[in-house]
Formats: sequence, structure tokens, C-alpha cells
Amino acid sequence: MTKMDAPMLSVEEVRLYEWPYVLRLPFRFGAITVTHGRQIVVHLRIRLTDGREAWGVAAEALAAKWFDKSPELTDDQNLDQLRAAVELAVAAYLAGGRRNAFGHFASTYRDQLAEGARRRLPAIVASFGPAMLDRAVVDALGRALGMSFYDLARSNALGIEAGSLTPDLAGFDIARFLAALAPNETIEARHTVGMVDPIVAADQTPAERVNDGLPETLEEVVAAYGHRYFKLKVGGNVAADVARLSKIASVLDRAREPYFATLDGNEQFADAAGVLELWRAIEATPALARLRESVLFIEQPIKRAAALAADVRALAAKKKVIVDESDGELETFSQARALGYAGISSKNCKGLYKSILNAARCRNWGDCFMSAEDLTTLAGVSVQQDLALVNLIGLTHVERNGHHFVDGFAGRPAAEARGFLAAHPGLYRESHGRVRLAIAKGRLALGSLDCPGFAAGAELDVSAMEPMLKPSWPG
Repeated sequence: MTKMDAPMLSVEEVRLYEWPYVLRLPFRFGAITVTHGRQIVVHLRIRLTDGREAWGVAAEALAAKWFDKSPELTDDQNLDQLRAAVELAVAAYLAGGRRNAFGHFASTYRDQLAEGARRRLPAIVASFGPAMLDRAVVDALGRALGMSFYDLARSNALGIEAGSLTPDLAGFDIARFLAALAPNETIEARHTVGMVDPIVAADQTPAERVNDGLPETLEEVVAAYGHRYFKLKVGGNVAADVARLSKIASVLDRAREPYFATLDGNEQFADAAGVLELWRAIEATPALARLRESVLFIEQPIKRAAALAADVRALAAKKKVIVDESDGELETFSQARALGYAGISSKNCKGLYKSILNAARCRNWGDCFMSAEDLTTLAGVSVQQDLALVNLIGLTHVERNGHHFVDGFAGRPAAEARGFLAAHPGLYRESHGRVRLAIAKGRLALGSLDCPGFAAGAELDVSAMEPMLKPSWPG
């Protein structure tokens, strides 16, 4: 893509909505089992200097006990924290005047974290606000210019700067890096196996089955979708983890072709020594020999209070380790690398500019990588924007769990679901009474995401949502 000047724009209006959804299967990660949730939707209007206006949208699940796992907080308080972070960002962006898209993020980044800290919001929580607004701004800009997210990024019409917020990238040719990005037409979907997921038929009684025609056990998932990539949750109890992994391996090892896995600790270990104990137990278990060889990396096994406080090189010598929940600030990746971490996750809920800048770091450093992880991205705008981001930065597999634990477009108007199906006929299909993600031979088709705006291509029905609840989080 040819570099272009980044258009100046102002954020004129922001409307916030949310709506409830119910999972078709319980999903356990870390310390929580999720059965339902709420999705937040940001709808905003921008104005360019020539007077053109456009609306943009972003959507994301409000996840309890992921951004802040403090046990003294209720799930409702966790959701309130995220709403408060969005309100802070809305006020800042509305007052931001005319800037390019990245400029709205860069000019408010430090104040957002500082004000969040004053309100007792961890950095990763405070970052959720800009993460939502930035996506909606990019979507609006793309619609106004008739450009896709890929084209906006590769021509740097977003105005991304390498050194202003990330001094370690000073002198890095960000324009050249962006221009060379080459999104693919498909991506491998890495299926998540939660802590309470049934592995084989014997793990469920007839009364426990949902019986909606969709796969429920791991062996059914593999047969239905053809996954080759898997994300396996571990809980911090070595004996229980080894037993469960052995059962998982008994299913995955049936495949003739190679398969690949990641282990997600979700902060369930006190320190690297505990994770090393698990890995040595895996090494000592013959039934796990093939699975052990398939593991690509271990994701955030150590509680965030200790994750960046000690060196992890002894563990990393056995298997590469990445950071996820500890990724609160733009400096985190550099701090983690100095301690022996080999990578960091991309998640739209943490910020699209953070992912792009971290991808630039990987290119600049040459010894680190990024992974693509999920936050139960629901069908529609949420999953599409996340897929477009990880595809832009060249990741070849992405954790997906919303397709399995959430019932497609359930809870949304039928016309909205049909609109997304029409706009993305390769990404979605009608199945068992719902429009849902179409996973074939373990892959997702991404070609339709190269559309004007930020990968939406269809409209959300905001009339079928509620205004975002007013946060009561202490200020």
C-alpha cells in the first residue's frame, strides 16, 4: 500500500449500549465458570475536516474475573469497572478535538491510565475504554473513506507512530512495516477446551447433554469442525491437570495428521516453579508424549502479582511462555522479554494499537512472537474485528471459543443475523436454527473482512439493545 496522510477527525457523538446473552455450554477458565454475560456496543460519529461524517461501531463481551480477578469483587463490580473505563475514554475522545485516529489514542493514553488508577482501575481495565473507542473510530474512518481496515493500516491512514508511546521503537520504520503486512484469506481456529468441558461421551449423562444438534464433547468437536489447533486450560493442581490432559490426549492422538496445542494457565500458579513442576510431570507421563511435543507455548500461568516479578528462564528453557492478563501497559512486553518471556497475546479488548505496536516489536527484536487469544468474541462485529486484527499482523491461528460456548447469533434479531450472513457468506452459515461461524477443516474464511470500515460489513440493530448501565464504580 502507498503511504497516505492520516486524515484529521473529531469524535462528535458516542452512544453506548449493551445486551445480555446466555451460553449454550458452561465455560470454566481460571477461577470462574461462565454461564451468561453481557456485551457492550460503542456506536460513535466522527467528522473529517472536509465536513464528511460517518458512524462506526465496536462490540465486546464484558468479562468478569478476567480483567480483574480480585476475589473481593463481585462479577457485577467487575462489569462496572469496565463501564467506568469506557466512560473515561468517551469523555477524553469527545474533548480531543481534531486528531488522526492514532492521535486520539496517543494523546489520551497516559491520562486514561492515570485517571483509572485514581479510580482504582487496574491498567488493563482502564485500557478497555480506549480499546473500544479506537475500533469504532477506525470503523467510522474506513466507512467515510471507503477503505477497509487492512488498507487503512497498510497505508498508515491511521497515523500510527512507533516512538511516541514506545520509546524502544524509536527509529523503527513503522510505515514500511505496515505497508509490508499481507493478510491471508483463511486462518486456523484454535479450539478452547475449558476446565469443565466433556472430553468423551462417558463424561456426560443423558440429562447433562444440551442436545441442540451441535458438538458438545471434544471428540464431537474434532469430528464436526476438523480442528488441528487446540487451547487447553490447566488449573494449577498437577495431578488433576495431568489426568485431564491424558484424557484429552487420548482423543487428539487419534489424528493421523499433526496437531498443535497451547496450555493456558489463566494465572492459576503462584510462581514459575509450580509451572515447571507441571511440565516435568507431563514429561514423565508416557500417555502425554505426543501432546507434549505438540505444545507451542504456555500462556500466562503465573498470577499477575508475581508474573513480572521474577525471571522465568528456567521454565522457558523447557517451553516458551507468553504474557496475557499481565499485559496492562504498552511497556509490558519489554518488561516481560527481559524476564525470559518469549511472547505476548493479541486481544482486541486490550487495544488494537497495542497489538500492532507489539507486532512491530516482534519484527524489530527478531526473537519474540505474538499469539491470538479470545475473550469469548460473539458472532458479528466482535469476532470479525478481532479476526481482522490478528490477520493483519500475520498470525496464522487464533483461539476461538465463542463459536462453541455461545449459540451463534442467539439473542439478536433474525434480520441482523441474516445481514451478517449475507455480508460474510464464507465466514458464517445457517446451522441448527442459527447463523453461526462456519469452521471447515479447522479453518475460518476471512476474505469478506476486507470491506469498507473495520470488518463489519453489516449493521447491528441497536434498537434491540439497552443503554449501557451507568457505572457506580467508586470515583
